[in-house]
Parts: sequence; C-alpha cells; structure tokens
Amino acid sequence: MILDTDIHNFYEHLVLKEIEKQGLGQALSPQQLADLCCLTLNQLPAHYIRHNVDMIYFTTEVERTEMEQRVIAALRQAHDRILAVPSR
Repeated sequence: MILDTDIHNFYEHLVLKEIEKQGLGQALSPQQLADLCCLTLNQLPAHYIRHNVDMIYFTTEVERTEMEQRVIAALRQAHDRILAVPSR
C-alpha cells in the first residue's frame, strides 16, 4: 500500500471542485491558490477514503450537502484572508 496514492482526504476533492466552480484558479496567483487550499482544508475535518465512489454509498445526500456547505463557508473565509494580505 502506498499511503499518498491509496488514501486521501475527500475534502481535498470538494475544495478543488469548489475553487474551479468559483473560478478562483484564474483570479489568484499560484502561491495564493496554494495558501487558499491550505487555509480552507485546515478549517475542515479530515475525512479519509480510498475511493471517491465510496462517498456515494456511505453518506446520505443530506450529509454530502452539509459537507459541500462547510467547504463553501471555509473557502469564503480563507479567500477573505488571502485578499486581506497585500500581494508580493
């Protein structure tokens, strides 16, 4: 087993999906984007899985919606922090 490829935090997928949805990848520098991901993920609980498809079978629609809402709120807070820091 290779830990870094077999197991991952499902919230990483949700955060990247929401960043893409909001178009933040084009609005921020690569450094800001990396900081945004870290700040966002640090606000969220870890939810480790082996396969994304597992989430379909082991969480309800309500739970998945709650996870997405947590990501949106954490991303908004992290984005505000990034914008508050003068760019270098």
